[in-house]
Amino acid sequence: MYFVFAIPGILLGIYAQMKLSGTYNRYIRTGLATGVSGAEAAREILDRAGMHNMPVNMVHGHLTDHYDPLKKALFLSEENYHGRSIAAVGVAAHEAGHALQHQAAYAPLKLRMAMVPVTGIATKAAFFLFVFGAFMHMTGFALAGIAIFAIITLFQMVTLPVEWDASRRAKQQLLSMGIVQQNEAGAVSKVLNAAGLTYVAAMVSSLMTLLYYASIFTRSSDRE
Repeated sequence: MYFVFAIPGILLGIYAQMKLSGTYNRYIRTGLATGVSGAEAAREILDRAGMHNMPVNMVHGHLTDHYDPLKKALFLSEENYHGRSIAAVGVAAHEAGHALQHQAAYAPLKLRMAMVPVTGIATKAAFFLFVFGAFMHMTGFALAGIAIFAIITLFQMVTLPVEWDASRRAKQQLLSMGIVQQNEAGAVSKVLNAAGLTYVAAMVSSLMTLLYYASIFTRSSDRE
């Protein structure tokens, strides 16, 4: 029964990773007309917004790029930090987009930041409470597990507008600053849309798992 609920998320996740890998690998080899690197693009975007003191650091790993709202710093993978390609600049600008969100007090980002500490241990706690409650026929524990996992699913849902808005800000900045030419905008969108699809897959997977837990609880209650 679990796989009936899990398969949609698994298949979408596989497709999203294949899409991201194929699109990124294509455009990481496509040079940018302006010759700007990912680090330089991020720096220009931040400076234009008045965030001159925000560091843009390099980290090891593949697609490990992220914005740390606690440290107020951008971290770009080595290939995107130094890369002068459409993919490198697109990813770097996306992370700068998160910094712009933070500066503007973008509500979904604030909500996501507030939920991060909870989601750190919530997955394990939800599974334990639900299994314990279902096995021991203790409705309260099972419901608590479902409620906690619902918070995890909500976190995934909140993540979607945060990521989409960061990409929107990134494309807007790249074009308005002349870092990306109009004929390159479509390629940047393809890279960012492919990355965004991975978050959709994570949300679907989380939602289907939540529905699976709810279906077990419902069937168990009916038998009682």
